[in-house]
Amino acid sequence: MGTNVHLTPALERFARECVAEGRYNNVSEVVRDGLRMLQDAAERKRNFMKMVREVQADVAKRGTVSIDEALAEFDRIIDEAEQAAERKA
Repeated sequence: MGTNVHLTPALERFARECVAEGRYNNVSEVVRDGLRMLQDAAERKRNFMKMVREVQADVAKRGTVSIDEALAEFDRIIDEAEQAAERKA
């Protein structure tokens, strides 16, 4: 598939520098890698937004807790994990 891409002079210079440094074999590889990074970032954003929606639904269903309650729960979980590790040792 042949697609022409027009880069700004600054991006063209950067892509050529990447090739000159030996990081890529040609400018097309630079562009493909950049697109993969963009694709990965979009996927991470989709996953993050899904998690936010799940948390919002959970809050709507179960309500919220204070920071003190959350910290106390974290302490309890850590204590249980430390006790379990001590029993295994």
